[in-house]
Amino acid sequence: MDVLQETALSAGPGLRREVITTELGPCAVRIQKAPEEHGNLADVYLHGAAGSWTTFQPLLPGSPERDQVLLDLPGWGDSTEGARIATATVEAMAGAVVEVLDDLGYGRWNLVGHSMGGVIALHLAAAWPERTLSVGAISPTAFGVAESARQPKRGLTSLPWFVGMLLLMRAMAALGAWGLALIRGVGTTPLMRLLLSPLFSDTGSVPAEVIRGLGRDARPVAFCAAARAIARYNFAQWDRIRCPVLAIRGANDAFTPQSDLDQLASVVSRIRTVTVRRCGHFAIAEQPAVVQELVDELRLR
Repeated sequence: MDVLQETALSAGPGLRREVITTELGPCAVRIQKAPEEHGNLADVYLHGAAGSWTTFQPLLPGSPERDQVLLDLPGWGDSTEGARIATATVEAMAGAVVEVLDDLGYGRWNLVGHSMGGVIALHLAAAWPERTLSVGAISPTAFGVAESARQPKRGLTSLPWFVGMLLLMRAMAALGAWGLALIRGVGTTPLMRLLLSPLFSDTGSVPAEVIRGLGRDARPVAFCAAARAIARYNFAQWDRIRCPVLAIRGANDAFTPQSDLDQLASVVSRIRTVTVRRCGHFAIAEQPAVVQELVDELRLR
C-alpha cells in the first residue's frame, strides 16, 4: 500500500492518497478524513468513463461529517498501470470497489456515482444491500447507453452523441499510444471545448480546468471496455436495492435521457428522480450547489 499526503487541485482540504491492490489491478484512492470518528461509515464517490476522482472536487466539504473516499477506478486516473479492464464487467468493477473499502476498514457506505460510476453504485446497492445506506446516481448511463452500445446504428437516432463518442474512442483505442497522444494534444487547445460541448448545457461557462481535466482523463481503451460492460449488464438486479436512491440528470443531458430515469423508477422502489435545469451530463461541474443540496437531503432521509 502506497500512502501519500497531498492537497486537492483547487483550494481545499488535504487528502491522503493510497494505492490498493484489487482483482482488476492497483486502485488509487484519496481519503478526506472527518474531524471525528464515524464508525466504519464513509461517503464514497465513483467517477464515470470520462473522469477520475477529480470529478467530485466541487462536492468536497470543508469539514466533512464522515470520511470522504474518492477512487480512481482501475483503468482511469492514477489507476492505469497494471489495470486489467479489457474484459471487466460492472460486477468486477463493483467488486474492486468493495476490495478497496474493505482494505480501508469501511463496512458501510453512502455512494455517489457519476455516469458509469452511477451504474456501479447501483450494482453495489443491489449486491451489498446490508452495507449500502444510500445511492446518489448522477446521470447514470444505464438503459439507453446499454442499448446504443449493443446496436450503434439504432443508437444514432436515440443517443447520437454517445454513439459518436463511442466510435471516436474505438478509433483512438485502435491507434494505441498515438490515439492517446492525439487526445492529449487536442485537450490543450480550444478545440477540446467544442468537442465536449455535448456534455454540457453551456460549455462557455465551464471552467477551463474542467475542460483540460476531461482531456487528461480520457482513456479510450477503458471507455470502450466500460461501454461493453454496461451493454452486457443485467439491470433487473436492481430490484434488490433497498436503500434510498436519488437519480439526477441534467435537462440537456445527451447521455442519460428522461426515459432512463423513468425506467429506473420502475425497478427501484425507494427512489427520487430529479432533472436539474441549465446543465448537461456533468451537473457536478455546472450546478454543484444544487447537486450537493440534493445529495445532502438524500443522506438525511
